[in-house]
Amino acid sequence: MLTRLSIRDFAVVAHAELDFGAGLTVVSGETGAGKSLLVDALGFLSGARGDAGAVRHGAQRAELSAEFALDDCPAASAWLAEVELDDDGACQLRRTLRADGGSKAWINGRAVTIAQLAELAGLLVEIHGQHAQQALLMRPQQTRLLDDFARHPQLLAAVADSARRWKALQQERDALLARGDVAERQGWLRHQLDELQAQPLEPDALAELDASHRRHAHAASLIAACDSALDALGGDDALTRRLQHLRGGLQREASNEPRLSDVDAMLDSAAIQLDEALALLERVRGDLDLDPDALADIERQLVRVQDLARKHRVAPDRLAAHRDALAAELDSLADADARLQRLDRDIAAALEDWRAAAAALAASRRKAGDALAAAITALIDELGMQGGRFETALEANAGDAPDPLGGERAEFLVSANPGQPPRPLRKVASGGELSRISLAIEVATQGQDAASTLVFDEVDAGIGGAVAAAVGAKLRALGASKQVLCVTHQPQVAAAGHAQYRVSKAAQDGITQSSVAALDAAGRVDEIARMLGGAEVSREARAAAKRLLENG
Repeated sequence: MLTRLSIRDFAVVAHAELDFGAGLTVVSGETGAGKSLLVDALGFLSGARGDAGAVRHGAQRAELSAEFALDDCPAASAWLAEVELDDDGACQLRRTLRADGGSKAWINGRAVTIAQLAELAGLLVEIHGQHAQQALLMRPQQTRLLDDFARHPQLLAAVADSARRWKALQQERDALLARGDVAERQGWLRHQLDELQAQPLEPDALAELDASHRRHAHAASLIAACDSALDALGGDDALTRRLQHLRGGLQREASNEPRLSDVDAMLDSAAIQLDEALALLERVRGDLDLDPDALADIERQLVRVQDLARKHRVAPDRLAAHRDALAAELDSLADADARLQRLDRDIAAALEDWRAAAAALAASRRKAGDALAAAITALIDELGMQGGRFETALEANAGDAPDPLGGERAEFLVSANPGQPPRPLRKVASGGELSRISLAIEVATQGQDAASTLVFDEVDAGIGGAVAAAVGAKLRALGASKQVLCVTHQPQVAAAGHAQYRVSKAAQDGITQSSVAALDAAGRVDEIARMLGGAEVSREARAAAKRLLENG
């Protein structure tokens, strides 16, 4: 539920702070005062595109924020937790718009993308303005509304799952067939594997081959270096013998200077290291030999590896993985014919599963469509479309491929006048009729939307009198299960509200500004009296306003 809306330097509003409660809140004001700016502000906070012209003249940027209580919106709470933007139950949307057109958004104080802002706002607020009404004309939206009314998520999930399974199996079959002649492919794979398996290609083997090549290519210099080191370490005048002689002298003097014992210990460790180095050096020297034939063989192997890498268009260290992938493909083709037959059976079974699930979904849609049509027909009659009729039609999809949304789409039909055949809603509904049909749908479905706040803009356009009173009554009834905000110019609708704001416009320092004020009981009487009687508020208008409020 929306609890607070803050607006600064947006359009003609310099600053406004609005607090909201449960039920129906109405927003009124004189024509041109800027009543719909509140709807525009919520739309901007819901991700609508920002126009630099919306920044108040003379200001550098517009700033808007909205705070929501999440007790009645578990979907929004779950979304915040999933993307790690939750903050101990808090939910604040904030967005700025610079005068140069740049825009930024935050959720709970953390920067987010406009797409993220819109996704969360879609779970919090549903705006029934011109954009939403245009969406109502689209068949996908009509189908979604029917499905929401039918409350059959399990049927929708079964249809979607079977369609996805059919598609995955079909893609697997197409990929298998795309390989062409299986026997020819198998022969090609075996030829490739024969030449790859003839050469050790594991990364460790390639590393050892490279090290062996360096050893043989530099054998002469390596032998010379080892012989020189062995001469220095071994023999009568070797480094190890001199070290032993040095230690003997120090040991004799250690009784006179104890620290010489520490020096002797260090030299003892060095002697051990020298002995180990000498032993390893002798082993290395024993492995070295000038062998031109061995070097030539190693170089042939390296050339072979490079040739294979170029042929198969992979790096040398990826040859082993490429070989294994070809072997895996060859294994997969071993039973290609049997696999193709199994796929055909599985595809046929998935298609039957989808048809059964789609038939169950279609039956549920027909039943729900009849109930929805009856409910909306009754409501639009009360809302000033006497004798009108609302119907839901289901039209089968073109094509035979399983559709994850079912085998048909819904089409809303309406007859605005008695005796006229129902026609598609997009072809016959005027703006005012469309607003009332939108309200009727919300009332008929009792606000089944995930959003806890519903906003109606100009839902009472083109009506008055008893019809306006009926619209107000329906909005108030909807406010029993949802928070409802409604911009209105009809006194009967305004009187139905649990709370009311008035938007007024005045010139200040030569600049037009709008202000928003919450009305108390007396203020509501005055405002509704103005809506009834115009600029001059008479005693009779105030009395009528009081009666409307009492009835509301």
